[in-house]
Amino acid sequence: MTDSKTILVTGASSGFGAMIARALARAGHTVFASMRDLDAHEGRPVAEIDALNAAEGLSIVPVALDITSETSVSAAVEFIANRTPRLDVVIHNAGHMGFGPAEAFSPEQLLQLYDVNVVGAHRLNRALLPWMRETGEGLMVWIGSSSTRGGTPPFLAPYFAAKAGMDALAQSSALELARFDIETVIVVPGAFTQGTQHFAHAMQPADAAVAAAYFDGPYAGTDTVALEGLAKLEPADADPQEVARAVAAVVALPHGKRPFRVHVDPSEDGADVVNAVADRMRAQLQERIGLADLLHPSKP
Repeated sequence: MTDSKTILVTGASSGFGAMIARALARAGHTVFASMRDLDAHEGRPVAEIDALNAAEGLSIVPVALDITSETSVSAAVEFIANRTPRLDVVIHNAGHMGFGPAEAFSPEQLLQLYDVNVVGAHRLNRALLPWMRETGEGLMVWIGSSSTRGGTPPFLAPYFAAKAGMDALAQSSALELARFDIETVIVVPGAFTQGTQHFAHAMQPADAAVAAAYFDGPYAGTDTVALEGLAKLEPADADPQEVARAVAAVVALPHGKRPFRVHVDPSEDGADVVNAVADRMRAQLQERIGLADLLHPSKP
């Protein structure tokens, strides 16, 4: 019988988030599926959830949550707390991509990408962690990116930088939450160019004149080469649902026995190789300074 958990998935209106929410609900969990605006896209994401709940007997609860807003985060946490005595798992999935020459993005755009991809997760943690620390035995799952340490093409610098910041936040937070018996797993998807709309919905640089200096100059056509090259690396049968299945598998594992990092990268850009070395060095440092116990959750 499924060990049913109460789970929050951020950015669950589409893409990985929607897939993850459905996979977890089908595994028997109660899932709070958050999205910035419940009425967005003419209410289709919420209508789809309602239809799935009715057709399959799932328990997916739509939640309005804009991770860039302190007010919205507080209201969402209150909404969840009023409906469940504990929150077992948080899936930090909400994010946004930008595509174009780094110079052409305004500082405000970089701040926006950092707010969504990094600060938003921190903002949500600050609202949720007092509750989770009190109840104990929780799980934080961070949906990262192979771009933080794999081979990286041009024109994605703001997004790559933000995802690297998220990865660093997740790594340090893991050590600081272990003695509260809160476990951390970083799931690392590769560049799925089909099935998620990440590239189609990517932020475009605000400074069109600077972008033109690249795309009408020596980098003419390079954006197409980069995107087509990524698509060619991706096997024909690459399925973004594999990310959702990987998350569901992680949640199903016994507490304290989960891997620190899980890669789901059909294109094999090398992130798994580099992360294996980096994570080993991370663990060895904790051992050398006498904090090896922080590498795994423990009960007080």
